[in-house]
Amino acid sequence: MATVAVTIAGRVYRMACGEGEEAHLQSLARHVDETLAQLRKGFGEIGDQRLVMMTAITVADELSEARAQIAALEAELGGLRTTKSEGEALRDALADEIAVSLGDAAERIERIAQELNGAGREQS
Repeated sequence: MATVAVTIAGRVYRMACGEGEEAHLQSLARHVDETLAQLRKGFGEIGDQRLVMMTAITVADELSEARAQIAALEAELGGLRTTKSEGEALRDALADEIAVSLGDAAERIERIAQELNGAGREQS
């Protein structure tokens, strides 16, 4: 288990995290610190506890919006997969129809060729 020192609102906090997650934890702490600083700038000195709660709610709102966006994208992706499957089924059906039509045309051409060959022999 690794330990990381992060600074939020000018205070240093030592936090534990999994090995290799140090940079991610520092990035998250920077985001919280920047959000808190923006709120402090917008609302002034309204008390640390209130600022921390507003920061937590702001970050939770960002998370909620991201989750909703992910859900919408997953639904869109599901629709696209369905459309793709339907398109592939249509393509396969058309390919089958074309193959049958080509087979029928080949048989007709073969019959005509045989008839022409037979008519040419009769004239000779």
